[in-house]
Amino acid sequence: MRATGSSAKVVFALVALLFALVPAKAQTVDSSKDLPDAASGPVEKPAPYDDKLARLSEVIGAVHYLRNLCNKDGEPEWRQAMQSLVDAETADEPHRRARMISAYNRSYRSFASVYTTCTASAIAAESLYRNEGATLAGEIAARYGN
Repeated sequence: MRATGSSAKVVFALVALLFALVPAKAQTVDSSKDLPDAASGPVEKPAPYDDKLARLSEVIGAVHYLRNLCNKDGEPEWRQAMQSLVDAETADEPHRRARMISAYNRSYRSFASVYTTCTASAIAAESLYRNEGATLAGEIAARYGN
């Protein structure tokens, strides 16, 4: 599904709302069942906003990890928002799905390798990434969300 319907507007609004209001925390999106088979059919045509969507996936992965690092109560909302975004955007496109999940997991793991405890730097990074995510979600929704 492309971000041209009302469900895409809802997903983008949800992501923007989460970035704006929720203090963040992280977990990886389970990609074991979502990886496409090499012979699964023709390559999908990328959406014009796929680069921004991939970056948003990376940002959500980073924010999710950093928020959970600094908030021991946990915040599953970030992983759930990412799963909702992946489901809405890539329902029948396994290659796009895999790219988004890979971007999320790569970012999550990268931050996990750098930050092992909550520091002032981790808090600052989380804030910067959350702001970038809110900006990206707003831009995608405004330009492509009909």
